[in-house]
Amino acid sequence: MTEPSFLGTTRAAYDSIAADYAARFQGELAGKPLDRALFAAFAELMLAAGAGPVADIGCGPGHVTAHLHGLGLTALGVDLSPEMVALARRSNPGLRFDEASMTALGLPDDHLGGIVAMYSIIHIPPDQLPVVFAEFHRVLAPGGHVLLAFQAGDERRHVTEAFGRPVSVVAFLLPPGHVAGVLRQAGLEVRALLIREPYEGLESDQRAYLLARKPLAGQDA
Repeated sequence: MTEPSFLGTTRAAYDSIAADYAARFQGELAGKPLDRALFAAFAELMLAAGAGPVADIGCGPGHVTAHLHGLGLTALGVDLSPEMVALARRSNPGLRFDEASMTALGLPDDHLGGIVAMYSIIHIPPDQLPVVFAEFHRVLAPGGHVLLAFQAGDERRHVTEAFGRPVSVVAFLLPPGHVAGVLRQAGLEVRALLIREPYEGLESDQRAYLLARKPLAGQDA
């Protein structure tokens, strides 16, 4: 099957900036108390349910994967960029990192207890979100949760420079209500939606967080 072009351009962009990206974002959670609180709540849900492994999808250099591991979860990272995966493996030699796209994760059905996707769905064209969320639904065990974070809005941006290097990648600001609707259409029930204002001096767009759940057998989304 021919790979969608947006996957190739996204992979090439992140391969080219992997080292600079890792240096910039490796310690970012230290300054994001709300993100840490959401991860802690997510981990509590997983541990209380005795859930299976959690996949950090679009893991980049693996800092969120490592944070989830530190919260007591069996965490693995998945990224489209081989350079990012290589960096994550070097930084976190005891953790598992796979190279795959979120349209085809290469994991068994009902395998995961949870999915975290932090700012990684922004490179998925909106008309392809149903494909991605269907794949999330497939690999999640019944009762498993998805935690998404993304820039809120309704805009297509073509990024041509990052960390002083030329790139060519498209990023989408997404309406939170629309994303919630696509999750529901994929069979995932939305449990929480939070929107926060940008961190002053660091960000320019609102951020959205969505928590969704794959229903237990016999339940409807």
